[in-house]
Amino acid sequence: MRGRQQWTGWGQAQQAQQHYLVEPRYLAGGGDLRHVGEFLRASGWKHIARSSGTMLAFDSPDQMVRVAYQPPGGWQVHGAAHGHQPAWQVTLTPQTPVEIVAGLTDALTKPRSAHAPNVWAPLTEKSWSMQQGDYFVAQSPDRHAVVQYVQPGGDGSQNHWWVGAHNEHGPVWNAQATASTPLHLVQSLTTALADPEPVMRPLEHVPLSNRIRVTSVSVLPDQLGAWQQARISAARAAAWSRNWVSSRARTGAKASGYARTR
Repeated sequence: MRGRQQWTGWGQAQQAQQHYLVEPRYLAGGGDLRHVGEFLRASGWKHIARSSGTMLAFDSPDQMVRVAYQPPGGWQVHGAAHGHQPAWQVTLTPQTPVEIVAGLTDALTKPRSAHAPNVWAPLTEKSWSMQQGDYFVAQSPDRHAVVQYVQPGGDGSQNHWWVGAHNEHGPVWNAQATASTPLHLVQSLTTALADPEPVMRPLEHVPLSNRIRVTSVSVLPDQLGAWQQARISAARAAAWSRNWVSSRARTGAKASGYARTR
């Protein structure tokens, strides 16, 4: 059967590449680190020169948060103590899908919502089951992903969030967040975790598992580049808007101070 031809314009014809949409996303494998890194860069985060073994590291504009990827450990996100907010940390193993990592790291670049965060709401909205025993536990409908708030006892200093997924071969990835991690960040993580949208992977990065569903798609390089650029452009636009509002606020404060001194 003759395949359907695609119009590529007057330039050189492009060769469509085979990719796969993988679901559920929490079993899709790690993915491209640039999905996280380029968004942070476009959001105004400072890229830190690579140190020994570190593949990716970014500091927030206020230098209060660092996001790094260092094999074989995986992702580390550190937040410094500030005001009433104690220091916090989130670690995610290497095979954590970048789309789920980005649920957390993208939220670091955005203003907090005025609504009180609810870590469990994104899960129950997607029919995850809730259990309360020694720990608070939410489990995905297919029983392959879990979110727990672990309370070992004692003074509570060892309390933490634990998120993980497994397939028929065993554990695939996990994430741990200290109890001091801001709840809106944990909610952003669970929102990305429960998102039913599939994620795209090239053939060589599709996990060998019968617990996933895959859909083959043909993608032109320009299409893939456009989708990636749209995400980066959105981050740049949001950063520009924040900077503009901040600049106007500073200008207004200076003008008000000047008027009071007259």
